[in-house]
Amino acid sequence: MENRVAVITGASSGIGFATAKLLAARGAKVAVLARRKDVLDELVNQIRAAGGEAMALAVDVTSQASVDAAAAAVEAAYGPADLVFNNAGVMLPGAIEERQIDQWEHQIDLNVTGVMRVISAFIPQLAANAAAGATVDLINTSSIAGQNIYPYFAVYSGTKAYVSHLTRHLRAELGSKNIRVSMIEPGITETELQGHWTFQGAKDWLAGAQQSMEFLQPQDIAEVVGFLAAQPKHVNLQQVVVMPTKQAT
Repeated sequence: MENRVAVITGASSGIGFATAKLLAARGAKVAVLARRKDVLDELVNQIRAAGGEAMALAVDVTSQASVDAAAAAVEAAYGPADLVFNNAGVMLPGAIEERQIDQWEHQIDLNVTGVMRVISAFIPQLAANAAAGATVDLINTSSIAGQNIYPYFAVYSGTKAYVSHLTRHLRAELGSKNIRVSMIEPGITETELQGHWTFQGAKDWLAGAQQSMEFLQPQDIAEVVGFLAAQPKHVNLQQVVVMPTKQAT
């Protein structure tokens, strides 16, 4: 990772936070993007205290202008990015009959359109680095929910199915240009996402799951990101499913 320029969205908590620290510890210059600038600043302080290099950018991935401005700031500070971890997302389970349209739209805008906004902003930098012979990665965070069926998670699962299938198509399109495209599909991971749940059925399921299995931790997924990025340039792991040992589906 020495001298690589890594961009991480959704970096203010969970998987993004852990991945930023791991990549910086391995030598990357890390740009951390999220809405909560105060948390990002603390993350940057931690990285720098450990001898790494990082910058914090307050970004709203539901705004193309915000993401474009961040891309320009990264390039001005560090040069063009050669690793983008497209990780921002939200999970809001609920019964479809409750017609929580605002929650549906929020998940679609963040998990689907937000992913596309980040790709749009950073693909010129990734392409330029690939053309120059660098190792280049676009890594998208999907979910096992993109493959499997879970009551009350229909909209969230649909957004993650989009991310997974998008990744397959982009790998076919961009691989010939030496841009590696990967997705990580985690099972249940202990992050802030579950703290946003309001639907009681999902809360009950979560409480039961916590009694029956040990959840993945953000550091577990960060290690996968590091593994993907460390492969030889000609090796592209397209899809990595990471599950708690006791989670069957």
